[in-house]
Amino acid sequence: MDLIQLLQEEYRALRPRAPMPPIDANFRRFTSLNTTIRLRDGRLKVHLSDILEGAPEPVLRAISHILLAKLYRKPIDATQANRYRRFASSEVVVRQSERIRQMRGRKRISTAQGLHYDLNEIFESLNQRFFHGLMGRPQLTWSEHSARRLLGHYDAAHNTIMVSRVFDRPQIPRYAIEYLMYHEMLHLRHPVKAKNGRRCVHSREFQAEEKLFPELHQALKYLKTL
Repeated sequence: MDLIQLLQEEYRALRPRAPMPPIDANFRRFTSLNTTIRLRDGRLKVHLSDILEGAPEPVLRAISHILLAKLYRKPIDATQANRYRRFASSEVVVRQSERIRQMRGRKRISTAQGLHYDLNEIFESLNQRFFHGLMGRPQLTWSEHSARRLLGHYDAAHNTIMVSRVFDRPQIPRYAIEYLMYHEMLHLRHPVKAKNGRRCVHSREFQAEEKLFPELHQALKYLKTL
């Protein structure tokens, strides 16, 4: 069964009496497990990542249901949602997604040397204090802009830790940026794992080590002011 037929069947199941618009659907070379659906000029336009091209029919049916339900603001069937989530968080798909991001995605690297803080120096200081100097240093970079929503991020596909430039200021206490870097280093130490169909980002081991940071509560309180 092809993708358009699956979408037609799921459309009819969700909207049994509504006229069905023409559907255009294809797989595209996205840099991640992206899916999009839009209603334009009376036509449904659906694009799925080519990572999904070899997915089993029940998985494609699940994502078809989810996309249409979101578009038309219908309740999402829990069984369909769980089926897609288990597939997307499986070890095979996660690894394939990271390889695709590594090959196709372009990571914008700025510099680790800021106006007031050097990310390389902060990383090595924490490496000695908490990891006996044994952690391999990934690519470190300040963000291009002073983002306040994404303060830090570890990108496993590109082995890069990014820190928002909002921290590269003289009034920012060192413990705040040290905590943020330590948190991202723990992501490097404890990779994301799939558990019962869900991605486990902050495992028990991760949380236990995070509590070892001396100024943890002080740092968290300060980050909320940003």
